[in-house]
Amino acid sequence: MELYLQLGYGMMAHCRHLLERWEEATVILSPRDLTRKQIQHFGSEIVKCGGRNLLDPQFFEPRATHHRLVNHDYWPDDFATSMLDGGSALVDLLQRLLALNDSACADRFVVPGLYGERVDDDWLAVQSTVIDEAANLVTDRPRIATLCLSAEALRFEDQIEMALNAAEAWDVGGVYIVPEHPATQYLVDDSMWLGNLLILCAGLKLQDKDVLLGYGSHQMLCLATARVDAIASGTWLNVRSFAPEKFHERQPGDIKRKAKWYYCPQALSEFKVPFLDIAYRDGALDSLRPDVDLGSDYADVLFSGAQPTSTDYSEQQSYRHYLQCLHRQCSLASRGSYRETFEAHLALLDDAQAEIDQLHRLGVREQDRDFGNFIDVNRSALSALHAARGFVLERVWQGSS
Repeated sequence: MELYLQLGYGMMAHCRHLLERWEEATVILSPRDLTRKQIQHFGSEIVKCGGRNLLDPQFFEPRATHHRLVNHDYWPDDFATSMLDGGSALVDLLQRLLALNDSACADRFVVPGLYGERVDDDWLAVQSTVIDEAANLVTDRPRIATLCLSAEALRFEDQIEMALNAAEAWDVGGVYIVPEHPATQYLVDDSMWLGNLLILCAGLKLQDKDVLLGYGSHQMLCLATARVDAIASGTWLNVRSFAPEKFHERQPGDIKRKAKWYYCPQALSEFKVPFLDIAYRDGALDSLRPDVDLGSDYADVLFSGAQPTSTDYSEQQSYRHYLQCLHRQCSLASRGSYRETFEAHLALLDDAQAEIDQLHRLGVREQDRDFGNFIDVNRSALSALHAARGFVLERVWQGSS
């Protein structure tokens, strides 16, 4: 499983740096965060450096108000639902998007898809119409359908099955899944939601489609068990979890204080730097150091012998450490068979639980990003996947490698 870089505001320098380090990477470009000129220049730059680009149309809510997003020429000035019933208005939208994809040097075309509050016949009809029109227009590169589902829709098995039944007829080579997180959570505590997401991804893979998961975090490493091809993540939380509100203008009360976090990959947990002082005081700081095989030296200053809060550990280092570790964890998450991948992820959770228990005994814990609160959520979701799709995944895994 690969890690794609989900571009957010202020991420271009991080993408350049990580692409140079990784030598190859895929960046999902964001019209919300880039002007057309930036998309053209940065997209070209990524390709020259050996990377690949996708352009996320971000057409989840056609009545969005974010100023950078609505300033793109493909965005309708006065949206009416009839625009998506077919005809010249839809063709014009797709043609303008195709031109923007060409400017971005994107080698695959992400077909726009609406946010699905509920999976029903009306919503699926719009999805199919847009996908069919894109198939007529975009013939020079692979097409990827957008499947953006509400947190509520992902809790119902019948809606997941309706989406899968419809997707079987979609003329696309892949699906870009954009799942709304419940209650704007970063890490999700709903095992039903996560289990259904795994079942949805596995069902799409069994249709022989590429599956990309947008707006993800380390909690989504478990998607390797569903044979997902890539998850995408970034720096800010709004590119690690999806909420439709991101595409409307920010309200004054939405501005949050920044904090520097350290990702401990073996514990699948993130800690504010002051909490590391506790481990330092008790001589246990080295237990939080990442394995050298993950290839991250960005947080080395925290383990230099000084009290962590007295070091010059920066926000930039925090972001790059997280993405470097997650990049390597993604590559290690997929194994030669379903059974090996499934058991490897259970072992990852067991190891994280043991590490977290030890940290808790020392008083090192974080409320929202302490993965101790989510270990059983992931275990339960994996059990749901195994019961629903495990037998078939085991049979087809090797043959489709």
